[in-house]
Amino acid sequence: MTRAADIIAGKLYQAGCRQAYGIPGGEVLSLMDALQAAGIDFHLVKHENNGGFMAEGSHHASGAPGILLATVGPGVVNAINVVANAWQDQVPLIFLTGCIDGAEAHGFTHQVFDHTSVLAPITKASFTVHAGAVETIVEKALGIAMDGRPGPVHLDVPISVARGEETQNRSVSRATPAPMAPAPSAEWEATRAAFAGAERPLIIAGVDVLHHGAADAVARTARDFSIPVLTTYKAKGVLPEDDALALGGHGLSPKAWGIVKPLLDEADVIVLAGYDPIEMRAEWCDPWTIAEDGPTVIEFSAEANTHFVHQASHSFVGHVGAGLAALAEGAKPNGVWPGGEPARARAALAEAFPRDEAWGPAAVIDVARKVLPRDGVAAVDTGAHRILLAQQWECYGPRTLMQSTGLCTMGTALPLAAGHKLAKPDVPVIALAGDACMEMVLGELATLRDLGLAIPIVVFVDEALSLIEIKQRRDGMDNLGVDFGGTDFAGVAEAMGGVGVTVDNRADLEDALSAALAAETFTVIACPIGRKAYDGRF
Repeated sequence: MTRAADIIAGKLYQAGCRQAYGIPGGEVLSLMDALQAAGIDFHLVKHENNGGFMAEGSHHASGAPGILLATVGPGVVNAINVVANAWQDQVPLIFLTGCIDGAEAHGFTHQVFDHTSVLAPITKASFTVHAGAVETIVEKALGIAMDGRPGPVHLDVPISVARGEETQNRSVSRATPAPMAPAPSAEWEATRAAFAGAERPLIIAGVDVLHHGAADAVARTARDFSIPVLTTYKAKGVLPEDDALALGGHGLSPKAWGIVKPLLDEADVIVLAGYDPIEMRAEWCDPWTIAEDGPTVIEFSAEANTHFVHQASHSFVGHVGAGLAALAEGAKPNGVWPGGEPARARAALAEAFPRDEAWGPAAVIDVARKVLPRDGVAAVDTGAHRILLAQQWECYGPRTLMQSTGLCTMGTALPLAAGHKLAKPDVPVIALAGDACMEMVLGELATLRDLGLAIPIVVFVDEALSLIEIKQRRDGMDNLGVDFGGTDFAGVAEAMGGVGVTVDNRADLEDALSAALAAETFTVIACPIGRKAYDGRF
């Protein structure tokens, strides 16, 4: 007998999935059993939210959709945050849940509510799986999750359907859309003419570049035409950030905005390569004016611009890499930016965000970047430390700095790093977390212990919600609800089966990180940096 659960698991395996995360419940036992039988390892976590971020980490490592599994009722609602994060951060996530059979639900109320109604607003789609259409529904889910701008898709699987024999009598497989470049038109010729004649061109690259595997296309276009590149945080590394044309990742730093805004004002052509402004703070609303004396803004994106956070002169929906290649075809490099403004902006950014302090958050970032191999991957949590790190941390390839940037949720660094390490165990991975973020996910240290994951976790210890405290002070408000007591992170790590270290200088941090990367278990490295450590930093 072929169970519906086996069909679901087999389709996910065919899509490249090898890891699944969640917490068991009676309603999902058949799904768990099928996943394991299909070759997809199921990993027990301490909270469904963290399991979802582990699934995202695995996706960044493998390219396959992440899988989160949750049982009926509380398991579903525990995952609301990570599902919303996947929706805003464009993460392909298959969220498998169990549910009470429809007929039974009419006379049974314990833990019963309409999962689809809860999840529909924060997913690309939510399906109840029906016998006789299992293969079709799973293929739909995979296509919706991966195509266009990726996102979460929910599959609610009734107990009897998961256990029952599937009767669908036709095989279904989805076709992967081919890359689309702009079609010939008068508008396209005007776009090419504007690009060919640009004297001060600028590229802003965003998350669609990752979805389309278009990092090489961005780098090639930039280098062939000497065009400086700004990126969003998620797109950091699409042009290696030690390249002279790379101006780093931007989005949340007012100090950085003050340096790059003049380039936007001076540019005559701005190429938006898969740029989604969901990562950006309010200053990036209408950052240029579409007018006769304004820049020509050329937009390549996976979906039509309906957000109106910015506007474009010419907008093309399709494959970002194919669009850039078509734009560059036949064009000849010009002597661009004759005044050298991008080089001065790059130097100004380096001066505004120095890393040479004796001790403090910038020192922690600097040491961690130097110790982690060039091909290593980092995960950073949400908070003041992330805004600073995004300006100071150099990425040398795409998907090498994982973070939550659309939703900006806390407690992500540890699970993101864990999921990546499980999917690609040979790649060095570290997590960088604020102390408040770390306290949210301490239970997952037991998950690292049980899975044997040797991940260094660097904790910025300032005993405050520093980003919010800075805003309170700026607005003349009393200090309220932002300070908390100190946790002995090293002691907690030891108690949970790992290694714990507290350091307060560069040399000890370097030694601790080097040892952690070679260790056989996880290491928590607490770095006390003092209160108000981020004042004036970003």
